[in-house]
Amino acid sequence: MPPAALHVQSGALIVHRLLDVADAMDLARAEALWLAHAGGQTRRSRLATAAADELAFEVPPALLVLPAQTIELDGRATPAELTARLYDFGAVALALRVEAADLPWDAFVERCNALDRATGGSAAAALWRQALRGVLDVIGPALRRPSAQQLEEDYLFAIVHRFAEPLTAAEVRARTDLAVLLSGEQRPLSPQETAELTAQSFSYFVDDLAVVAWNRAFIYEPRGDSDVIDIIEIANAQLLEMRYYDALLDAELSTMYDLVASARGGLTLLASRRTVRLARRLYGVVAEVTELTGKVENSLQVTEDVYLARVYAATLELFRVPRISAAVDRKLAIIRDTYTALYEEASSRRMELLELAIVLLIVFEIVLAWAGG
Repeated sequence: MPPAALHVQSGALIVHRLLDVADAMDLARAEALWLAHAGGQTRRSRLATAAADELAFEVPPALLVLPAQTIELDGRATPAELTARLYDFGAVALALRVEAADLPWDAFVERCNALDRATGGSAAAALWRQALRGVLDVIGPALRRPSAQQLEEDYLFAIVHRFAEPLTAAEVRARTDLAVLLSGEQRPLSPQETAELTAQSFSYFVDDLAVVAWNRAFIYEPRGDSDVIDIIEIANAQLLEMRYYDALLDAELSTMYDLVASARGGLTLLASRRTVRLARRLYGVVAEVTELTGKVENSLQVTEDVYLARVYAATLELFRVPRISAAVDRKLAIIRDTYTALYEEASSRRMELLELAIVLLIVFEIVLAWAGG
């Protein structure tokens, strides 16, 4: 049966815009500030189906309910819900949700593409900027070292809760072109590209399905659980933060060698002091980035929920988070080795100065002895 024969009875489309806004965030203070704000609502997020001892947030993010929005989808005004999820490592995930019910499959796909067009690129910049400003104007005092320039990540979820007829995951895959939905293309894709786009496919029960791609995911969940969505969001947040620290360390490394050359130049005593100051600065960079990246990497604790753990690990790999994390670790190791070498060099210079001072004192005493004789 062709895809057009399927009918989406109940579903939704959700666009996420994740932004790095600070080095860290005091969630308790942010919640208090938001609650004090007129009409503010907040709650701590938790995974719906996983038990706390199976899979849980180390520090549960805070979910803020923002004023409802109206966006234009292909010339039609469409109501949308807007929320913001705050992570203690300084990320904000804005989520815009529109209903997608009572639609033929082709119309569901087109509505997904229309939402992507309406919320992506420069045309939607004002929407996200206004939403973020509305959050930061309230919770600003809870931010530690606000970011001057915010990195961003986008993601789109196409969610079906019910088709007009009960379907298994295998039937959904057979009767829909998920690769076209996940790619946003209008024409059928090659078998190779189709296989690549739909490779990360997961089912726990016979009638649920999650297919995760680089910037879109299709979720078929008759029970309405949102755990897979939350898992993909946290993976995206980790990608965002690792990109930030990778860029931060790139900038640090680009200036470090000039600073090292400058610290070593000049008089021996002054150069030694400059070397010590630079070593302390580099140690501070290593300590701070190590602490913050550790907080990001441990933001979700996975123990016994094998299914969600598998989705989480595969999504992290798809988003290349382990590779970027490894690059961050390598750059930290370079800075750490430089710090060690500078500190040892400064110590060696102190010893040389001490030995020179001792020799000079001995020579001075000898000269005095001769002069007195």
